Order: sequence, then C-alpha cells, then structure tokens
Amino acid sequence: MKKVKVYPINKGFDLVCDEIAPDKSISHRCAIFSLLSDKSSVVNNFLEAEDTLASLNIAKELGAKVEKKAKGSYVITPPSKIQEPFNILDCGNAGTAMRLYMGLLSANEGSFVLSGDQYLRRRPMGRVAKPLREIGAKIDGREWGNKAPIHIRGSKLKAFKYHSPIDSAQVKSALILAGLFAEGKSYYKENLLSRDHTERILKGMGAEIQEVVKEDGIWLEITPLRKALKPLNIRVPADPSSGFFFAVAAAIVPDARVIIKDVTLNPTRIEAYKKLQEMGAKVEFIQKENIYEPIGDIEVTYNGKLKAIEVNKNIAWLIDELPALSIAMAVAEGESVVKNAKELRVKESDRINSVVTNLQKAGIWCEEFSDGYKIRGGILKNAIINSHGDHRIAMSFAIAGLLAQMEIEDIECVNTSFPNFFAILQKISEVEFEN
Repeated sequence: MKKVKVYPINKGFDLVCDEIAPDKSISHRCAIFSLLSDKSSVVNNFLEAEDTLASLNIAKELGAKVEKKAKGSYVITPPSKIQEPFNILDCGNAGTAMRLYMGLLSANEGSFVLSGDQYLRRRPMGRVAKPLREIGAKIDGREWGNKAPIHIRGSKLKAFKYHSPIDSAQVKSALILAGLFAEGKSYYKENLLSRDHTERILKGMGAEIQEVVKEDGIWLEITPLRKALKPLNIRVPADPSSGFFFAVAAAIVPDARVIIKDVTLNPTRIEAYKKLQEMGAKVEFIQKENIYEPIGDIEVTYNGKLKAIEVNKNIAWLIDELPALSIAMAVAEGESVVKNAKELRVKESDRINSVVTNLQKAGIWCEEFSDGYKIRGGILKNAIINSHGDHRIAMSFAIAGLLAQMEIEDIECVNTSFPNFFAILQKISEVEFEN
C-alpha cells in the first residue's frame, strides 16, 4: 500500500500542462469500437493506464490483433467475427469496460465472463443487465447479474424503446451497442444528456444514430448495422477530468496559472470548469479543431478567493470532477452544496462519504446527504487521507496538499487513469513517496 506526502507551497506557479493523461472515456471507446469495423483502426495518444489497457486487452482476447507502434500509438485489426475467449475477460477497475462490453457481447455469439478487481466487483451492473435482459440478452452473475463476475451468452436481441431512469453515459453506450445488433430500430432516452462520446465517435464511423422528436420528448434512434463501420483514425485528446485537478490548483493558489493543452472541449465534459469559473476563477476556453471532438486549450488563473456555489444540475456532466471541485469548495467563502449526485455513491468508492470524511479530517466542516453534501469553506489543516482505493479521491487530496500537508494512503489506484499525475505535481510541489 504505497503512500505519498504532498507538502504545501508558499508561492504561485505558471504551469503548462502538455502531458495531461489522454482522455480515458474516449480511449476505452476506441478500443471497443474498433471491433465494429472490418478494417484496421489507427489510434494515437491512447491512454496507457490500467483501466484503458484492460479494454484493449479484452479486444485482443476477442480476436483483435493489436500492434503497438510507439508510446500511445496502436493499430487495431478486428477479427472477421468476435471470438469466444479462452480466458475470463479482466476489466480491472474499469466500470466503463465492463458495462460497454456487456452491451456489445450480449448480441454476439459465444460465452463470455467479465470480471475485475475487488472494487469493480462491488459496483452495480444491474442498471445495464436489466434493460439488456428485457430485449433478450442472457446475462447472469452475483446478485442476479448485478455484481461481477458477469456471465453473458450472446443471443439475438429485440429492438427496444427504453427511457433510462439513470443519466449515465455507460448505460447509454451499452444500449446503443446492443441496438446496433437488434432486430429493428431502437430508441433510447435519458432525462439529461450524459456524455455523448459514443454517439459522436460511432456516427463518425458511419453508424446511423440520430435524435428524433416524439410526443414524449427527444429520443436517440439507433439503426442496426447494415455493414461493418469505417475504421477509426483518431488522436485521443487530453482528458479534461484529469486536467481539472490542476485547474483547481491554479484556482486556489495565489498567483497561479495553468494552461491545459489539447483537451476535449465537448460541452458535456467542461461543466466543472464552468462551475470553477462561477466560483470566481478566471477560465478561458480556446478551441483549435473539431473533427470527432472539439479540441483546444483551457487556461485557468487565480482570481482571488473563491465564492461558494450550489451544484444541482447537469450532474452527469461533472460527476467525475466533483471530488476535485470539493477541494475548491473547502477553501471558498461560504457554504457550498452538492445535490442530486447520488451516483457518487457507486463510483470506485462511495465518493460522497469519501469526500466528507476526508475533508473533516482536514478540519473542514461538512454535512453528508444521501445525494450529496454541504461544505463550509475554511482553512485546510494537515491530515492523513484514506483514498479508499479511489484514484479521484487520491488526486483531489493531493491538490489539497498544496495548501496543507496531506499524507495520502493507497495511491496505486492513480495508475488506473493518470499514471504521470505525481510527475506533473512535482513540478510545483515537494512530493515524498513511502511504501
């Protein structure tokens, strides 16, 4: 169980982040969606972290040939048909891998077992298994298919019309993948648009996915594949949720500025930056291109003490950034509130409890709700932090260490999404590792 001490700094910094981890969500999808083509996909700047490499390794287990050309550069050649694997498909800590592969494999002939580490095996999969079962998927697992290991026997799927009770990009993506192989057009609806990388990338590959207006609202219409999709030729942009840790650092440290280079500016991915802007930080978005995704730079500059904020809308757009945003809330003037974020309970840890208990250790008054928390801004104090095996908790409190010494336990989880996080942090702060 590796630990780290992060020591506070007493001066500002000017940091250009051109080594932010490539986008995790897009990297997962590149590995998985390459199986939908009949030609080789070229993926550059692929995130070489434990979670995303799990998705890539599963593609290999399913028959794809994966050639590494350089760091982060891969050519993925799909099999003519998804093969029944000899081994259990290990998703590691990646909920995205497990849920998206559940959607894809449910419609493909064969027997497949998906499992993962101790944390992933505790996370709910019924939100995907239940709607898939309703259209003919054969899925089983612990707690009637709610917990991994998950067993799937591929079968023919019926077309569906599904209004999801959960605004989740992972649920939506799983159902879209199933719909591409269903017997007829399918329709999917969510109450609030979740991250739309799946729709953008698949449409770029030639899939027929469009929004249609019905009497009861706007639905995604998914037309079954008539032929294999075009291969990918993509450079994965930097991950805004990874860059956000350093955005928070710039917002809370006087005389600090950070430029996060070549990041996706997808509107469903920059909501946390807009909230930081609302709290008083100076935030600028500079778009440079827009092919699969809008891509550009984000500049964040300290602009005085932050003000408290309430976050209760567009939760699906900033769910991953809320732990880091809570650090900004902890030093803002007034009481900040997060509501309608019950989804935080079923992430890599119970992030509501993880945020609250660790901030309390650091001397900040907090109140925990079933769907969020209240944080009264104050002065952070030295603390020993339990990451609960959650990469975003570990990195968020490492940023808090810029203002007060933080000793964070169990930091190996950071390798699941941002392996060079501490290397970047060491450019602005003293960092000491312990075994």
